[in-house]
Amino acid sequence: MRVLTLALALLASAGPVHAQPAPAPGTPAALSARPAPASAPRDYLAEVRANFTPENRAYASTRVTLGFIEPFYMVLVSAILLFTGLSARMRDVAHALGGRRYVRVLAYLVLYAAVAFVLALPLLWYEGFALEHRYGLSNQSLGAWLGEQGKIVMFEVLFLGVIPVLDLAYRSLERHPRSWWLRLGAWSLPLITALVLIDPLVLEPAFNQFTPLADQHLKGRILALAERAGVPARKVYQVDKSAQTNKYNAYVSGFGPSQRVVLWDTTLRGMTEDEILFVTGHELGHYRLHHIWKGIAAFSATSLVVLFLTWLAATPLARRFGLRWGFGALHDLASVPLLAALLGVSAFLVQPATMAFSRRIEHEADIFALELTHANDAGARAFLKLGSQNRSDPEPSRFVEFFEYSHPPLAERVRFAIEYCPWEQGRPGRLYR
Repeated sequence: MRVLTLALALLASAGPVHAQPAPAPGTPAALSARPAPASAPRDYLAEVRANFTPENRAYASTRVTLGFIEPFYMVLVSAILLFTGLSARMRDVAHALGGRRYVRVLAYLVLYAAVAFVLALPLLWYEGFALEHRYGLSNQSLGAWLGEQGKIVMFEVLFLGVIPVLDLAYRSLERHPRSWWLRLGAWSLPLITALVLIDPLVLEPAFNQFTPLADQHLKGRILALAERAGVPARKVYQVDKSAQTNKYNAYVSGFGPSQRVVLWDTTLRGMTEDEILFVTGHELGHYRLHHIWKGIAAFSATSLVVLFLTWLAATPLARRFGLRWGFGALHDLASVPLLAALLGVSAFLVQPATMAFSRRIEHEADIFALELTHANDAGARAFLKLGSQNRSDPEPSRFVEFFEYSHPPLAERVRFAIEYCPWEQGRPGRLYR
């Protein structure tokens, strides 16, 4: 199911302080910390390729393979539920538990979420636990990981059942069999907006502990950077992501009262101050360039296309196999696995478009960070550390990039960080002025 994970993923991104006296905080010179010219300039692209070790290559290629397998594995899970008649039996149990439609929908959803989770567990375990431990990227015990997965399922049930999204969806399926996809697509806009608002306040704290940034010097520089960027960043937090992973990240989340800058504790430990400021500048760029709102609009448009493709396939499949699967119409609750499978496949088909949109806004955030900080060297070093620590393929094939890369490949980002400096020729910036 993983509805919350998918929705938020489509909207989101991802040492010692210099001892010499620093210029006043908030000026480009204070943020760039560019080293003095050397006789042998650092070859970052060579370092990128050298850091892509056979071990990193194996991890990255496995991740790519899993990205292609996952949607079709979920089709297999749905097929098991449908062809064994298990979905129809769960529907019957749900109908026996309550007379009201809402109660029946909620009961079926709880049963479906539990059974689907068990069937999907082998892939979830390998992808989220075994693989990460094999390559030294996870710090979680199996019990902690299972507890986290349980929370995800709980939030999905709350989102789909208690709000109640699934009940509204099936009412639309029954009353508007030809236009339900259009109505559900229209609902996606307020729903995802609400998710983005409450995510920092409700969802994220359920998985990690967020505390105000302890380093007051760094906090002051981040707030000064945010002020220069035109971002009202009054809250700067650090989060204990080291409880789960050794990877690096930072982000700006929410809007209005929930808006905040968040730094992973792994990032705080593994990056120098100028690298952290550059990464923060990238995240501030997402906020300043209205990428949150553009992402909400893009997700809503994508949802409409995904729902349309699902409608095209679901109606003939329900006619052809519905009686064998135990339901006579698409608005029967037993059809949930069918719709879930088709939604997953349809999302996979439009994934290249969503990835292209994501790569575009990530590149814009890179431009903004460079123009804001003038920190070319810090940017290249930050990208190098992010790629090395997260074991990403710096130069994937165009096909893999087309389907699975939400960010520009690492080598491209490092090359751009090194070469982009219009201010040195007296030219204005493209996105920050």
